[in-house]
Amino acid sequence: MNEPTTHQAAPLVVHQPTPITSAAVHAAPVVPLQPGTIPAVASVVLQDGRVVTGYAVAPAQPEPVAAKPVVSRTAVNVALGGVGFLAVCGGLLLLTSFIAALTAFIGQLITLAAVVFGGWIAVQVLGSSSGKGGTTVNIRRAVFKRNQFHG
Repeated sequence: MNEPTTHQAAPLVVHQPTPITSAAVHAAPVVPLQPGTIPAVASVVLQDGRVVTGYAVAPAQPEPVAAKPVVSRTAVNVALGGVGFLAVCGGLLLLTSFIAALTAFIGQLITLAAVVFGGWIAVQVLGSSSGKGGTTVNIRRAVFKRNQFHG
């Protein structure tokens, strides 16, 4: 059961790096940097004596978390919608009141015009005929004596 097993070791494959020819290299465009933006070079000596040189990288600063508002935006939107609805209802109430008042006013104007115009027509029809141009006939008492007319 516990017999040692013999495994055949797989042959090692060694890869040699392929040199890059100058025809395969594309020069990257050089971006000019401002003199103040070049980071300082830092050297660190490790415990075994090796020296590591490189650029100092500033630790990543987390983005500041925006403070949550005390009232949610949805609640504010609902409240503003309610205020807008009340304003519209008030405006509609005023509009209907205005239309009712305008209708009553027009009815009163029509009634006033009918009374005035009707009165004018009544005066024209039933008024006195004096002062109008026309034939005036004066009738006198006629006296009849013995079949003779004395006028």
